[in-house]
Amino acid sequence: RFGHRVAVEYVTGYIIEYALSVDNLFVFILIFKTFGVPPLYQRRVLLWGILGAMILRAAFILAGAALLSRFDWLLYLFGAFLIYTGGKILSGKDVETHPEQNPVLKLFGKVFPIVRHFGDGDFIVKHRGRWYATALLPVLLVVEATDVVFAVDSIPAIFAVTRDPFIVFTSNVFAILGLRALYFVLKTIMDAFRFLKVGLGLVLVFVGGKMCAEKWVHVPAEISLLVVVALLGASVAASLLWSEKTGGNGTKEIGDGKMNHQDTGDHP
Repeated sequence: RFGHRVAVEYVTGYIIEYALSVDNLFVFILIFKTFGVPPLYQRRVLLWGILGAMILRAAFILAGAALLSRFDWLLYLFGAFLIYTGGKILSGKDVETHPEQNPVLKLFGKVFPIVRHFGDGDFIVKHRGRWYATALLPVLLVVEATDVVFAVDSIPAIFAVTRDPFIVFTSNVFAILGLRALYFVLKTIMDAFRFLKVGLGLVLVFVGGKMCAEKWVHVPAEISLLVVVALLGASVAASLLWSEKTGGNGTKEIGDGKMNHQDTGDHP
């Protein structure tokens, strides 16, 4: 509709967001494992989590576009942040995730009463004339809070490809729309992509460097697309060629905390 250049920018942004979302999904697997959420309820949390992510990212993108149009120096700040984040991933010093220690979860538990079951997939239930949050609602909040953290990386990365808010938003939205289906695929083969973090780190360093050097060096959208695809493709190929050995059951345990989803007592 808008020509070859915009099409290439969209595809590049889509691939970057989709690849970064894979790392996000690994954290979702950890969250569901930690809180013992059954697969049936995981689908519901992911559905509402993705809808919430679309709204939050729209706000981030509009704010980012407005700031970049007014303050050009923010481009270099975004670029430096992406290089720093990519460097941390490559050095293996990226922040370890502990979903049960999420500040959003702790704050929610102080201001809203919670029952210790999943309420047949409902987020709130009424018990003896009083409304309670089920154990599923805090999980949804942790998923949303985690997505906000990941958006801080992914949205500036797409702004390195294009400044058009429409292209940034649509590439973001269509990438995360497929996450629910991708989650249940990755859940069974999550250990297969052991070098994906390396590829993601290199992509962030590349797009961050592109942002910082934009004033002096213009990298065509086609070249950016080729570099991103090559880095991610090489990391996936390396993961398949040099797969990490797993335990006897073919998987690794992630976390050991669980939340009981059976309501065995009369009281919430």
